Amino acid sequence: MIFSTSTTHALRALAHLAAHRGDGAVLGRDLAREVHLPAPYLAKVLAVLARAGVLSASRGVRGGYRLARAPEGIALIEVVEPLEGKRVHPGCLLQPDQPCSEERSCSAHAAWSEAKRAFSKFLETTTLADIRDGAGGAGPVVRGRARGAGPGRAPEGGKARGRGAAGAASRPRNPSRRFRDRARTRLVGDP
Repeated sequence: MIFSTSTTHALRALAHLAAHRGDGAVLGRDLAREVHLPAPYLAKVLAVLARAGVLSASRGVRGGYRLARAPEGIALIEVVEPLEGKRVHPGCLLQPDQPCSEERSCSAHAAWSEAKRAFSKFLETTTLADIRDGAGGAGPVVRGRARGAGPGRAPEGGKARGRGAAGAASRPRNPSRRFRDRARTRLVGDP
């Protein structure tokens, strides 16, 4: 993975805001629900971006989060840098604590500097408008399945696999509990 989880979540949330920009301010909890993220976690990420000037946050009846500028005017580097810090501009591949330079180049310098240049160019030239179209889909896919799908939960349009809710009813109860319940019934039912 290139970015931290926080940065990935921020990009998803901002792509969603860019796609729905005309709708006005969006409450943090509503945004979290739309992009399938925990609200407290997303609130911390959005607060960092608001301090960086990427978002504007307001309180009150019409409060919420909105992009500080048009999506076409916000480069991805502006989103990534506040969350990633100096990791956005990596140093030498073989000696990460050293700056990557022509005069003190390592054996990977030629290939690594080209990759770094392409990565930097991508972040500087790609805007939220460029990635917003992917935000309107059916939701994120996590490890090859739709979020919410899994044992006992049916993905949209599909059947549940595993025991699920129907399997829970057919499962035998805890034997010790069953005997305890029978004993209570006898005691209560006896004259």
